[in-house]
Amino acid sequence: MPLLTLPISSSRRATPRNLAVRLDLGGRPFDFSAGQYVLLGQAGGADRCPYSIASAPSEVAASGALEFLIQVDEHGSPGPHLPSLAPGRCLAVEGPAGSFTLPAGLPDADFLFVAGGTGIAPIRSMLVEVLRTLPSARVTLVQAARSPEELSYGDEFRSLAREGRIGLVESVTREAPPGWQGVRGRIAAAHLAPLVGGARTVAFVCGPDSLVEEVPRVLGALGVSNTKTERWAG
Repeated sequence: MPLLTLPISSSRRATPRNLAVRLDLGGRPFDFSAGQYVLLGQAGGADRCPYSIASAPSEVAASGALEFLIQVDEHGSPGPHLPSLAPGRCLAVEGPAGSFTLPAGLPDADFLFVAGGTGIAPIRSMLVEVLRTLPSARVTLVQAARSPEELSYGDEFRSLAREGRIGLVESVTREAPPGWQGVRGRIAAAHLAPLVGGARTVAFVCGPDSLVEEVPRVLGALGVSNTKTERWAG
């Protein structure tokens, strides 16, 4: 895979456990498909780990930057492969790679995206690309996290929902404050049934093992025959 060295242009706290990190391409083209990942590591180091690109290809072409959602510990560190995520530091970027992508030609279909944890990164890339490429498509997002504060890109998705551009279901599995209007607990058939249109629905599921194992079974029972999955912990 191609290897680049790119500087961090910004790093912001996206959730209590995740940073949204942007890398400046410096005017270089970067061809990838929505949903793909790269390997990131310290510039000059050999240790790299996979991270999905959270930006859509159309956004990268316009901004000249790649965005990633990177989980960190209580000290703000993702691990020894990335000792610092401060702006100005350079990272090694190897890729892109991966087959968890949108179908070629984007069919006339209903798109259902289901994400848990940092699995929202490739899902966001695909969702934004569908909205920009097929603005009249029916698009629904189901996002699950431990608490409302850990719903990454929550403000962005809620804004899209208010504008009527997407349907949105938010689920918290552990800590729901008083007045929470979303789903409490794990995503189940009762939550998914109103969102699917049988054979018209193309589904994409990304997140921890439990989500990726359970949701496709539920969707299959609801008549969804076209589901792509990817496991992404965090």
